[in-house]
Amino acid sequence: MSDPIPFLSPRMVGQRFEQHSIPLEMLKDFAALEEMLIEVAKWHYLKDHPERKRTPKGFTDGVSLKLTGVEDGSAVPKIGLFVASAMLFPDENQFLLEKARDSVIAAINAAEHDEPIDPHLSEMHLAYFDRIGRGLREGEAIEFNPNNRDRPARLNKVTRRKLTLASTQIQELTEEVTLRGRIPEVDKEKLTFHLQLPEGNRVPASLESQHREKILEAFTGYDAGTRVLLQGIGRFNRQERLQRIESVEHLGLLDPNDVAARLDEFRSLQNGWLDGKGLAPAPAGLDWLTTSFENSYPDDLPLPYVYPTAEGGVQAEWTLGQHELSLEIDLRSHQGQWHVLDLLTQAVSSRDIHLDGVDDWTWLVQQIRPLAGGQP
Repeated sequence: MSDPIPFLSPRMVGQRFEQHSIPLEMLKDFAALEEMLIEVAKWHYLKDHPERKRTPKGFTDGVSLKLTGVEDGSAVPKIGLFVASAMLFPDENQFLLEKARDSVIAAINAAEHDEPIDPHLSEMHLAYFDRIGRGLREGEAIEFNPNNRDRPARLNKVTRRKLTLASTQIQELTEEVTLRGRIPEVDKEKLTFHLQLPEGNRVPASLESQHREKILEAFTGYDAGTRVLLQGIGRFNRQERLQRIESVEHLGLLDPNDVAARLDEFRSLQNGWLDGKGLAPAPAGLDWLTTSFENSYPDDLPLPYVYPTAEGGVQAEWTLGQHELSLEIDLRSHQGQWHVLDLLTQAVSSRDIHLDGVDDWTWLVQQIRPLAGGQP
């Protein structure tokens, strides 16, 4: 085997990659990319040799792509091309794989700039994007040609969807999902269960042995409102509606006061939900509060009970010993009104805080911790 030939150095963009590291889950994407590149190389060979109906036997047996390092600058995986010196036509194999790489980069650029994709890849090849980039989150991207500032071939959630659905053969696509809900139905014979989402629709999934105990516990507690947090792969139709859960990777029981689960329930509210009055909370505001709470509120503190307010906001309440605490949150301005009532002395204190700031979240935690029995 020869020394590696520099082949591809994509740039990973996003907060998770800022420490020059790549989550292990993303390595699955690069394995799928290697499969795709080999198939595109075969496609180019047959286009260049119209007299042949198939590629030569063992066409890519001596060719492989390997991760050889990670460079600084966000996270930049260095992918090397290895070609066995004993191959009959090593130069042609290298040329075809480089041609395949360029076709993939051109297709991603086309998707990003709303240009035709089909001149670069066939519909069969576009199906690979269902597996490549699936682990990317909002605000993350893979730049396959980062040295070109104008056309860096940026694969993100939007361009991945365009590429996948550019194939008429693809009627569904998969996405990583994090879902909260209840389990109203389990079929032990068929080894399936249904997850009921906050809006009420039920999504089927496989009952796998490693999650069986928690699923059955949640099913038994359905009437009591027991909810679960499920992380896995969901399959969506072209209208972005979740059809089923392809695989369950993690599943856990939620605290009855889990804030994110409660906020999910508020998404189904309509204007007039409170006896003909009451504004529905804005979805964008609920998204912001869910993320802010998960990022800023420590796991070791007691969870509040949250409920919607008539003004379209959210109120959080804690009862800690002789103290009643409340935080009324405006989802549009991200302002909060903090109140503390001492039930013994009837002393009241209050403060306006801005929940976009780290300092105010830190202050809030410092108020709650000593009343919950922890250190200030």
